[in-house]
Amino acid sequence: MKKLVGNDSLVTEFVLVGLTNNPEIQLPLFYLFLMIYVVTLVGNFGLITLIGLNSHLHTPMYYFLFNLSFIDLCYSSVFTPKMLMNFVSKKNVISYVGCMTQLYFFLFFVISECYMLTSMAYDRYVAICNPLLYKVAMSRQVCSVLSLMAYAMGFAGATAHTGCMLRLTFCNASVINHYLCDILPLLQLSCTSTYVNEVVVLIVVGINITVPSVTILISYIFIIRNILHIKSAQGRLKAFSTCSSHIVAICLFFGSAAFMYLKYSSPGSMEQGKIASVFYTNLGPMLNPLIYSLRNKDVKAALKKVITKIRNRGLF
Repeated sequence: MKKLVGNDSLVTEFVLVGLTNNPEIQLPLFYLFLMIYVVTLVGNFGLITLIGLNSHLHTPMYYFLFNLSFIDLCYSSVFTPKMLMNFVSKKNVISYVGCMTQLYFFLFFVISECYMLTSMAYDRYVAICNPLLYKVAMSRQVCSVLSLMAYAMGFAGATAHTGCMLRLTFCNASVINHYLCDILPLLQLSCTSTYVNEVVVLIVVGINITVPSVTILISYIFIIRNILHIKSAQGRLKAFSTCSSHIVAICLFFGSAAFMYLKYSSPGSMEQGKIASVFYTNLGPMLNPLIYSLRNKDVKAALKKVITKIRNRGLF
């Protein structure tokens, strides 16, 4: 729908193209992404519940994991319902207000996740490199400040991007070449200058990828150096195992996000970007609880304890 203003027509709603236009694979993709979404909801909500119910998981590492699961649960729910609708409907329409709202919350949770993963890297650094100071360096107050800073950076980044997007005018083009309202596809539709927006993208995205990436890299350089100095092979293996899950999650998230936002926004790269974005928007939130639980003895032990309690109460 378009609203006439003078000789121009302003867009009041957008049409989301979706992941693909091929009608033959729409239904299989619907079931695939529905399954991914269900696993994401169950996995992250289950991990949140498990950490909340088990007092021995009330440690800094699991505090950050609790927040990571909360973020994954929220931001996958920001766009997945609309994405699923696109697979089964002929025309997936989203209002202008709805699009800007989706953009804001999507960016808020994505940027927050960047810094939450960074906090988790710092936690591992302190645990392995300064174990004697761990309780002091990662006190409840420090953990609270780190998590609040992560959400504050998400708020700042989302506000900057969405604020700049609201100043743009969308005249005739209303078809978004994506399955969600994201920055680069929206910039391609603007009939006014996007120079300021592009500068903001370079600055904000550059900061939100570079700062966490460099911090994580430095943390793991010290971690690896410290691990290599451990004389016991069993000790080295144990130290590596505590970091391996986090490394996998970081590579999946930052790799696909960097490919999506730092690549030039040509039509060809946008198609590649849609595929790349699936990894950090859909697969990442689904895999995170599996990565952190299947490779974690504490989580598996807590899960067995909860299942045993449920069985003893006769709920199964």
